[in-house]
Amino acid sequence: MTKKLERDGAVAVLISPGFGAGWSTWNSEPASAFDPEMAEAVLAGDNAKAEIIAKQKYPNAYTGGVANLTVEWVTKGDRFEIHEYDGSESLRVFGPNDGMVA
Repeated sequence: MTKKLERDGAVAVLISPGFGAGWSTWNSEPASAFDPEMAEAVLAGDNAKAEIIAKQKYPNAYTGGVANLTVEWVTKGDRFEIHEYDGSESLRVFGPNDGMVA
């Protein structure tokens, strides 16, 4: 089971909205989208710390998108997908039968 950062009934999802490189979509480890330590660092405004954590926990991951990471909150249990275009990631929340689950 993937550990997630939860607050007020929502789950933190890491996305990189800047063009050039994604984070969650550019790596094969699904847990990277929910990493609670990275999310805490990003929420604290310390993306450099988030990159250090990423390199330790996901040594084969491409970390180019970490500098632009943000946290989006998805209601726990909602289905969603992370969409990527030219490295820019965004969230799309679905109905109950499609996508990932927060």
